[in-house]
Amino acid sequence: MRALITILQVVGISVLWLLADLARHRFDLGLPSNMIGMMVMVGLLFTGIVRADWIRRGANWLLAEMLLFFIPAVLAVIKYPDVVVVDGWRVLVVIVVSTLMVMVTTAFVVDRLYRFELKLSRRRSNRHVAAGPAPAGALQMPRGRRHD
Repeated sequence: MRALITILQVVGISVLWLLADLARHRFDLGLPSNMIGMMVMVGLLFTGIVRADWIRRGANWLLAEMLLFFIPAVLAVIKYPDVVVVDGWRVLVVIVVSTLMVMVTTAFVVDRLYRFELKLSRRRSNRHVAAGPAPAGALQMPRGRRHD
């Protein structure tokens, strides 16, 4: 049963990528299909249309087996060694620079989201502390913006 769930989740993720690829070609979008698919998936997760546990096993399997997806690239390197000898340094520079860009961008986004969540948490706790407990039998004012 677990294998079937994982397969269905991988198929769902693949269908989302396929739809993103079709949209990219149909509307001549300047972004790669995988980026469009990731943005759509993030939107679906944030809106609650898709829950994380609906795709967790499939996504974990894809991440665990990611090495399989690099086999065609490795075979291309083996098949065309002269290209690697001539342009290998350029490929290496592109790999290093793009990896650093991804790492820096990810760190920046995680830092900003962490700070945003801390700010939200502080606001929530300040509201609860400022309101304090109501005396027994007293009417409570609705929480939210106060008009003094």
